[in-house]
Amino acid sequence: MEGLLLTEELVLLAYDDNGVNRLGRPHLDYGLAGAVLLELALAGRVEVAEKRVVVTDPAPTGVPLLDEALATVGSGRPRKPQDWIGKLAKGLPDRVLGGLVDAGVLRRESDQVLLVFPRTRYPSPTGAEPTVETAARERMAAALTTDGPVDARTAALLTLTRAVGLDRKLFRELPKERVTARMDEIAAGDWASAAAKKAIEEMQAALLVATTAGTAAIITTAVS
Repeated sequence: MEGLLLTEELVLLAYDDNGVNRLGRPHLDYGLAGAVLLELALAGRVEVAEKRVVVTDPAPTGVPLLDEALATVGSGRPRKPQDWIGKLAKGLPDRVLGGLVDAGVLRRESDQVLLVFPRTRYPSPTGAEPTVETAARERMAAALTTDGPVDARTAALLTLTRAVGLDRKLFRELPKERVTARMDEIAAGDWASAAAKKAIEEMQAALLVATTAGTAAIITTAVS
């Protein structure tokens, strides 16, 4: 399987080798919605103007997941990235995971925690890390440990992992100061068009707001 979407790479990175989501909800949901918007921005289909996401090219991308999102964004009034993240997040994890299962990258297993609570896991069919996930990890690690230019998709994936807090789980073996400095450098670099880069910056900010609000809501529910 080649040419993974950012959504697929993010899901693979978010699930551990046992097929359990280590990122948690709603971080994964929002991160996937942000990934969809980033894909559309990189494809030149949307950009952010006056803090609102606008469709600049309604032509289909040929990817159903992206084209449905593009149609949704283009069907109503322009909204802020944060609003679209909340709207597009619904059902995304199951859809992306289902696609990876159908492609044979992951398998679906149902069991129970403590013999009571139902759980669905998504491990690799072989028990080893999928090669496409390994490739994504190596691409990201190379970007962080070198000083050369970074391609747009790798920079976007790094932006996503940072926005949802997954970077701290992925790069524990790398010096924290180096990761932070290089992430900042990549964020400031000229690795995408000005319009796409602006959109990605707005998506990152929106993801930070959305995940923070989502975490606060979960804590409030748990203690009330």
